[in-house]
Amino acid sequence: MIKYIDFTPKLTKKGGLFKSAQIETFSDIVTSMNEWISQNAFEIVNIETVLLPNIHDSDEEGSNDTMLGTGRESSSHWYQLIRVWYKE
Repeated sequence: MIKYIDFTPKLTKKGGLFKSAQIETFSDIVTSMNEWISQNAFEIVNIETVLLPNIHDSDEEGSNDTMLGTGRESSSHWYQLIRVWYKE
């Protein structure tokens, strides 16, 4: 069975009216991915980077949301994440 796991940048500090939110770096999520791979004996099928909008918004379901909005607000934030496809 083919499955996937997403390594998304965690929100480290919420933004405000005049201040942007802070998130983990791409290097941080690569480190998390490498730790997960070393702790699991799954066969890796593919590793890809994915760019998704607004995954940290309160009305979204993160990287598993099948419909992420970008038009309802004055600005959107796009997030780069890593998706690992593997066989269990």
